[in-house]
Amino acid sequence: MASSSSYKLRCSIPGHEMDVRGLASAVFPEGAFVSVSRDRTGRVWVPNSSPDNGFTEMHSISGHTNFVSCVCVIAPSETYPRGLIASGGNDNNICVFTLDQAQPVFTLTGHKNTVCTLSSGKFGTLLSGSWDTTAKVWLNEKCMMTLQGHTAAVWAVVILPEQGLMLSGSADKTIKLWKAGRCEKTYTGHEDCVRGLAVISDTEFFSCSNDASIRRWLVTGECVQVYYSHTNYIYSISVFPNCQDFVTTGEDRTVRIWRQGECSQTIRLPAQSVWCCCILPNGDIAIGASDGIIRVFTEVVDRIASAEDLQAFEDELSKTIIDPKTGDLGDIKIEDLSGREHLEEPGNRDGQTRLIKEGDKVEAYQWSVSDARWMKIGDVVGGSNATSKSVMYEGKEYDFVFTIDVNEGGPSMKLPYNVAEDPWLTAHNFLQKNDLSPSFLDQVANFIIENTKGQVVVPNPPAGGDPFTGGARYIPGASDERSAFGADPFTGSGRYIPGSGPSPIASSGVADPFTGGSAYSSAALRQASTNIYFPKTDGVTFEQANSAQIIAKIKELNGSAPQEYKLSQEALESLVRLLGSISEPNSSEAPPTIQEINLLWKASHWPEDIVFPVLDIMRLAVRHPMVNETLCGEAEGVQLCNHLLSLMSPEGRPANQMLALRTLCNCFMGRQGRALLLAQRETVLSRAADLAGICNKNIHIALATLVLNYASCLHSQPDLEAKAQCLSVASRALETVQDKEAVFRLLVALGTIVSSDQSARELARSLGVNSQISKYSSVSDPSKVAECCKLVLKEMQ
Repeated sequence: MASSSSYKLRCSIPGHEMDVRGLASAVFPEGAFVSVSRDRTGRVWVPNSSPDNGFTEMHSISGHTNFVSCVCVIAPSETYPRGLIASGGNDNNICVFTLDQAQPVFTLTGHKNTVCTLSSGKFGTLLSGSWDTTAKVWLNEKCMMTLQGHTAAVWAVVILPEQGLMLSGSADKTIKLWKAGRCEKTYTGHEDCVRGLAVISDTEFFSCSNDASIRRWLVTGECVQVYYSHTNYIYSISVFPNCQDFVTTGEDRTVRIWRQGECSQTIRLPAQSVWCCCILPNGDIAIGASDGIIRVFTEVVDRIASAEDLQAFEDELSKTIIDPKTGDLGDIKIEDLSGREHLEEPGNRDGQTRLIKEGDKVEAYQWSVSDARWMKIGDVVGGSNATSKSVMYEGKEYDFVFTIDVNEGGPSMKLPYNVAEDPWLTAHNFLQKNDLSPSFLDQVANFIIENTKGQVVVPNPPAGGDPFTGGARYIPGASDERSAFGADPFTGSGRYIPGSGPSPIASSGVADPFTGGSAYSSAALRQASTNIYFPKTDGVTFEQANSAQIIAKIKELNGSAPQEYKLSQEALESLVRLLGSISEPNSSEAPPTIQEINLLWKASHWPEDIVFPVLDIMRLAVRHPMVNETLCGEAEGVQLCNHLLSLMSPEGRPANQMLALRTLCNCFMGRQGRALLLAQRETVLSRAADLAGICNKNIHIALATLVLNYASCLHSQPDLEAKAQCLSVASRALETVQDKEAVFRLLVALGTIVSSDQSARELARSLGVNSQISKYSSVSDPSKVAECCKLVLKEMQ
């Protein structure tokens, strides 16, 4: 068949109702491919024999309960001679289908967040990557191993031809090489989230990134070439069969064809996000985009669309609205533009963009080398000379339409904004519309403010301001060093921060390395001249509190609580008495009554958005011997444990997660609490470990303290299985935790576990703990981190 010099449209397939997020070439039938979409479906497309050279939907698959994010095809086997289709979704699952059944033949569960990338290998091996920061290896419907090491979402995975080698790319800007489940190498160079990986050969691979670059790597670690042409995020990359040329897609609305290391062709689409690409066996390219349409491009003349269809595609493209703020036009400035006569000059390269003035409008044109002409690609709005609202979105005009990435670089979403609007209210409405956590309010509002500097006409709220009342905002667990910031918006007094309180002052002598307070008196003092850190045999607790502010917050929230949860005035007074009797566990105050303890338990089931001050009382209460005995007893203890674990869900609220962890830590103060947590160890530590990936230092410190308290209880016990879990959780946490206090407590936990236990030391060495913690031996501030690290390394020699 004759070949044109460039790719042209073959057909457009309006097959999905929402964004097309994944494409994969199918093994059967010949020439077929699979698409998946945010509309929760997958579809198998086969070429038809009609004159339009199009595709027909052969099969539709469904099984996910949320958006479908990615797809791959598993090679044929004796059991499945036509191969299998695997899809990953925002429901955290991987569904595996045959080509003749609409429902999955089996579902793989284990990821804790969205499965956003899949790759298949030999013998039915499947590799998945997730926003939960891990990759998982699957075989025979079972998870064989979990690859842990990234500190943010794993957006790309691929299995290399050499058996046992796997690659993962992450929002932490790194790529990791894995062999037999262990990270052998980390590749650094990208300046933003790594979004795509593609194999070139046994020894080379490509990566693409939100930093708008493509990199070519040797497996040995060297980056041998960097390619630039895109002007925004690059989402996907596929390699042609010659193992040299490739195709990329991105947020700049383009598909780019690369030959001999150069961008030889740029195809612009009438859609903002060009999510995915797939090279078919005949060399055609299938493209999925945010408008729900799959477009197939070909360089074979006989398969090119009719002149009418080509013109219709060009007309659609010409009507596109382009906002220079999105980066679609690169670094082109729109001031001092020429008129239409500028189009009489030929372009210098394919895809070159030129802006012209046409009356009161600005139009964008792109040079087509194959057609030797300028093609209109849209009307430009929102330029620096614009004085009126100019960006169209969903039929309305806005000053700005931002592209927002949430949840470790999650799916891009559009946020329209006018400068006359309140940025905080706009952020609040955006989060509600997209069913996102209110915890992103600060992040989104500050993004708006930062990107509209000089143009926001509504006064910004003060630091920490409540976007709805103008008052100062409550930040659970915040560590606030700003002056005059802690004012309560309702009383004007100091703001309530769970677990906050005056910092203890170090006394002379050997300061407690956890609090800086009075002389440190653990069993480790027998080695005080060399090791004051471990083994630590007593628990570490969270003591600080401001009782008045806790009660004020409960009364405030009680006023707006749903009717079935409202507390009477008498009940509120009971909570005040309870808090007074437990603030100092060994004080002369009358002990809490059973009625008060039961009231606390009832109040701890308030809705999750208002329960945090009650949890703060719970945290303090479980230190009291009577409360510890009542709530942590055999029957009641399991209920308490389950309730706290439910609040520690990775999708939960950070304040609740932190306070639930702190409550568990404080339970170790009583005999019943220790017994309960040792009995529930496996479940508690597994759930706690899931919180290591959340970027919150207060959660990390609480998690590290929980691991340390378990280590303290297990130090003198010969329970290697329990110590193994502690080592595993500590090792996993050290991969993501940055806060030095949390790192220190994890180091003390490691030291306590391996101290005087040869089997535990050998287990720690086999997990690679030595190499994992060695970097902390040079930390200068605080010095206790390096001191403790060196002692742990010495212990494991």
